[in-house]
Amino acid sequence: MTEEDEILAVKAAELYYESDKTQGEIAALLQITRWKVGRLIAQARESGFVRIEIVHPRARRQPLERALRDRFGLRDAVVVPGLGEGDTDALRGRVALAAAEYLSTIRPAPRSLGVSWGRTMHEVASQAKQGWANGVNVVQLNGGVSLNRRASSAANTAVMLAQKGGGSASMLPSPAILERVETKRAIESDRTVRGVLDMAAAASVLLFSAGLVEKSSVLVETGYISAAYLDELRDKGAVGDVLGRFVDANGFPVDPALEERTVGIGLDVLRAAKWAIAVIAGETKHDICRAVVTNGLCSVLITDELTAEHLIDDSLCR
Repeated sequence: MTEEDEILAVKAAELYYESDKTQGEIAALLQITRWKVGRLIAQARESGFVRIEIVHPRARRQPLERALRDRFGLRDAVVVPGLGEGDTDALRGRVALAAAEYLSTIRPAPRSLGVSWGRTMHEVASQAKQGWANGVNVVQLNGGVSLNRRASSAANTAVMLAQKGGGSASMLPSPAILERVETKRAIESDRTVRGVLDMAAAASVLLFSAGLVEKSSVLVETGYISAAYLDELRDKGAVGDVLGRFVDANGFPVDPALEERTVGIGLDVLRAAKWAIAVIAGETKHDICRAVVTNGLCSVLITDELTAEHLIDDSLCR
């Protein structure tokens, strides 16, 4: 293509894509034939002068999904576009919607679903459509009885998913973290609690998110962890929590004493699960997302474009 044709192709592409002109209108404006307008627009695309990007909230970034699967050996990945709003409720909402829709595509449809709790999981339950499953048993993966007046979303999340999936919910009647390890052992030895934990460990699909080591953590808001203790966990290398268990960059708990007082399935269950779906979004969660993905804590990742790019770029630098 000559320089003159290149300039003409750019003009034609600008009029067609940005000014929404028809090929006939462009032909009249540029004083060329409609046939040449069509050829110039095609050449502009072939030469890379035009880049078409789908930015609908439900669009997916499939090249990034393939890169995540290949790079980290994931069973699957879902990446939603970033629309410039950063780590906001809107971003979390879009990723949660993608997770809710993904659940309904799993085949065979899960007969049992283990779920964690928190803002992201509650959003997934809210976005799930009626009839996403047929007769599913939703079971809590970790304790969620609130220790203060701030209501916990744990029960609501499981019940909502169960109702929309035409099934039932099995609740874990215990706080997430107890003050004494003896109390935890006594609770877990209870036949009802043990039965729920066994169901959770055996669930065909596990769905969870991850929390931050910040005062905005739901574990702080619900009274399980004090802000001062959170600082201690950060000093010990914690990058976030998974199922209430604060882990370092290698995916291991940073405080054995806290681990002993935490009620729920262990991280080893996530590592062994065929379907362990992590729903993690936002720039502030890059560190915990990396820990989850690189240390086998999930087999499926549902995330946003910026987080996916960060994971891939970071892995290439190591």
